[in-house]
Amino acid sequence: MRRDKHFVTLGETNDSAAASPSSSSAIQRRWRDPVPTTLLWVLIPLLLAGLGVSVFVLAVVHNALLFVGIIVLSLLVVAFLVWNLIATRSNRGLYIFLDRAPDSDLRTATDGQIVKITGVASCGDISLVSSYEKVARCVYTSTLLYTCTGWTSMLSYFSDRYIRWELAHLERQAADFYITDAKSGTRVLVKAGNNSKMVPLIEESVLVSTRDNNREISLTLKKWLDERYLSVDSHLLRLEEGHVKEGRGITAMGMLSKKNGTVAIVPPSEPFSTGCFRQYFLLPIEIDALLLKSSDENGFMPGRVGP
Repeated sequence: MRRDKHFVTLGETNDSAAASPSSSSAIQRRWRDPVPTTLLWVLIPLLLAGLGVSVFVLAVVHNALLFVGIIVLSLLVVAFLVWNLIATRSNRGLYIFLDRAPDSDLRTATDGQIVKITGVASCGDISLVSSYEKVARCVYTSTLLYTCTGWTSMLSYFSDRYIRWELAHLERQAADFYITDAKSGTRVLVKAGNNSKMVPLIEESVLVSTRDNNREISLTLKKWLDERYLSVDSHLLRLEEGHVKEGRGITAMGMLSKKNGTVAIVPPSEPFSTGCFRQYFLLPIEIDALLLKSSDENGFMPGRVGP
């Protein structure tokens, strides 16, 4: 189950706010909701007005056809809007868009064009180390600590999907790195550092969970919490971490820059749209940031170079 973690800034780290890697404040939600708030304020009165007219017709003419039609139409519209809001929060539209977009040919792509490339990641001048597992030589890292309060003895018997986890701490960083394009063999600089706008579509793995009967906190976790002055007494905990390590497959989408003999992918100067996905009933989303996704999840073989 995917959760939207890209617009939350609660408890974010500021260890490297002035350093070259992008910190959590820059790596957050960088797209517009497909359902504008103004549209909701227009549709709700219209639906209520239609419902009122149908009730009046039902009372005067005793014709239930219009009343049933308005009810069905209202339910369909509400379901469509709710579906799009849920899909936006879970990044479903972005995953579909990035997976369906074809890899670009950098040999024919022009400067300023939106491109997508897939290849093997390698570190630039700065490499990152993951916060909890201390995985070195990373180009992207994220660590999230969730807590849950209340009847913890009862909650431990429920599945994670039925528990309301609250984000208590967030650390997320990205640095400039290189991708060896699998299609052309070109080594491309991806400008993800220096507080570049970026949306990471990279899943975190659960490393620690105190939902089991044994809720003792390990010395490693206790040290990690103490270093960040975090107090989580009497809470259920879940710690997740994700990273993209050098040598792993990664997909990047952004604006192509060809200047001074350097081929780079940078955040777009203007928002671009995902377009509609009619088969999934999804409205278009406008994005004004880099998109990054770990390609190893889809079976990408590091080191494979296309023709």
